[in-house]
Amino acid sequence: MHGPPLPPWARENRTGRFSGPPVPGTFRGRRDPGIGAAIGALLFQLIGANKQADDGYVVVTLGPAVWALLIVGPVALLFRRRYPVTAFAVTSAASMGFATMAEPHWFWAVAPMLALFHLGTTGRRTAAWVSAGVAYGTYLLIFWVFAGPIGLDQRVLPGLREILLIGIAMVVAIFLGGIAKIKGEQMAQMVKVRAERERAEQEQQRRQASEERLRIARELHDVIGHHLSLINVQAGVGLHLMDSRPEQAREALSAIKTASSEALREVRSVLGALRTEDEAAPRQPALGLSRLDSLTADAGLPVETKVTGDERVLPAEVDRAAYRIVQEALTNVRRHAGPGATASVGVDYLPTALHLAIRNDTVSSAALVADGGGTPGTGIAGMRARAQSLGGTLEAGPVDGGFLVSVLLPTGANE
Repeated sequence: MHGPPLPPWARENRTGRFSGPPVPGTFRGRRDPGIGAAIGALLFQLIGANKQADDGYVVVTLGPAVWALLIVGPVALLFRRRYPVTAFAVTSAASMGFATMAEPHWFWAVAPMLALFHLGTTGRRTAAWVSAGVAYGTYLLIFWVFAGPIGLDQRVLPGLREILLIGIAMVVAIFLGGIAKIKGEQMAQMVKVRAERERAEQEQQRRQASEERLRIARELHDVIGHHLSLINVQAGVGLHLMDSRPEQAREALSAIKTASSEALREVRSVLGALRTEDEAAPRQPALGLSRLDSLTADAGLPVETKVTGDERVLPAEVDRAAYRIVQEALTNVRRHAGPGATASVGVDYLPTALHLAIRNDTVSSAALVADGGGTPGTGIAGMRARAQSLGGTLEAGPVDGGFLVSVLLPTGANE
């Protein structure tokens, strides 16, 4: 089950990496320059100043210059993502400028605190602490050290409580900005991990689909190759005996009918794996060594079968692969060994493996070609790939005037 769709910034870029979400405090990846915070600070300062003026706490008339001081700080917040230190300096200067004209109140510190918080989210801790220290020192110089020389009204001078609260507020703003940065980075990492996990799941699904297509292609190759080869042989026999021995030609046609029906049934069985919805239970037994007798009986040539070891139920994929390998090997014998060829199939149940040996008593140049002596064929290559997909091995080649296919398939411990 997959989570909700990924946001645009989590998509894979040209380098094949996921960029992750924009870290809080960075201008890149954010379309808005902080308009919401700027508007909020502006409303706080304008409404607060107006209320203070109505209550008589502003020592000057609210003229254009005073309103400009109240507006310039929130406007500077619009640029805090691109110029965080400058934005904090401008908001602090504007707020301290208005503080020289009104009794101490928290509203005029909204814009500077927002700018300082953002400076903390950028990860520039030194710049944040230095900026806060300079601003705090300037505030103390103006309102404590030089308040008399510059002629500040006594009503605007802060007490010890206000001085301490301003300092604590600055420390808290920087601290919360750092926490926000850490949280943002953690969220970015979580999203990146989720995106990579989704990509891995999709890659696994594509790989599984590719393996399934390859498996179906092998199944179809084995089914069609085996039965069409048998049909071709029987058709040749029927044509050859049509005039001289019509009764044997009839047997050949009957064998063709049986082989074609079996081929159609097996093709439908293979393709049925593609239709899993509302699929009825299979009515035919699964392909495996339990059907080895019928396979050798319909091979189109004499086949001797020998089974050794303690027979047991094999894993389904091993059982099916063993059946297909024997089928393909007998098909190769019928195609390449020439007329009058015979074959033998040996099945040996080992404690942790299954050994197959398919051998015929004659070998032709075509058989050598099929194993790589000339233009490569697909028969032995397909059998070898099928065995290797299960962790097994396959060896094939001429031996003692014949041709041997030897296969070892792991089956797990014999319990």
